[in-house]
Amino acid sequence: MDRRKFIQQSTAAASLTAIGGLTFPSFTTKKKKHITILHTNDTHSHLEPFDASHYKYANKGGVARRATLVENIRKENPNTLLFDAGDIFQGTPYFNYFGGELEFKLMSMLKYDLATLGNHDFDNSIDGFYKQLPNAKFNFVSANYDFKNTILDTHVKPYQIFIKDGIKIGVFGLGIKLEGLVQPKLYKETNYLDPIEISQDMSRILKEDEKCDLVICLSHLGYHYNNNPNMISDLNLAKATKYIDLIIGGHTHTFLPKPTLVKNSIDKNMLVNQVGCYGINVGRVDFYFDKENNTVSQGNTILV
Repeated sequence: MDRRKFIQQSTAAASLTAIGGLTFPSFTTKKKKHITILHTNDTHSHLEPFDASHYKYANKGGVARRATLVENIRKENPNTLLFDAGDIFQGTPYFNYFGGELEFKLMSMLKYDLATLGNHDFDNSIDGFYKQLPNAKFNFVSANYDFKNTILDTHVKPYQIFIKDGIKIGVFGLGIKLEGLVQPKLYKETNYLDPIEISQDMSRILKEDEKCDLVICLSHLGYHYNNNPNMISDLNLAKATKYIDLIIGGHTHTFLPKPTLVKNSIDKNMLVNQVGCYGINVGRVDFYFDKENNTVSQGNTILV
């Protein structure tokens, strides 16, 4: 399918809630609106903390601790969104036995707002993923997986829009090329579309057509590949687009202490972040908007 036709058809079906430019000026004493973005990636079915004797991640992680952390931040700032950048499945016996049911139920209890799909989320096949969707009280987005001829058609939208304190936040998803990572029989007729071209189109739609104040990409492309620096990655995606304000990444299990500041295609600042794997960390990025919806941002990684 032609990518522009795909975008047009997808966006026509994707209007879910409803969104100015992002710069990084200094604020005066004007009243600011505060949006907090929390995020995880590559949790890989790690529901419990690591044992105290673990060689690397002793006594770290665990969904219950994450729940407490998220709850406290929501009390601090009700204008908080919680996202996941994929690879929710595969990594512990919980997935092998329950097939993803517990992961989705627990994420729903934590009130995740949105997630995208990683390659391991196809490990029980596209049908297995679909089977668990009723347990997810949140949506999935992916703009470059064309699910038209699969069971996920209409169940995964290209983007979703949130409104927090009058700020319109558009979020779209991107997935890595499944060929070579996942057996074709598992993802069936899912069609992979070029992430950069899709991102250029999708971010333009969110910024210009939907008038979003903030554009966020949930990406499972990987942060960067030193052995193949030209391979599509979050850093390369950031440099090739102009309307994305924050890329929340996954796949490469990259532990970043704080978001990476990247110059986009028009030499403006934007952020790329990823917080490792296994639920050990939660990423936090805070955006502060003045009356004209200009913003400043700050981010850090929180150890669970």
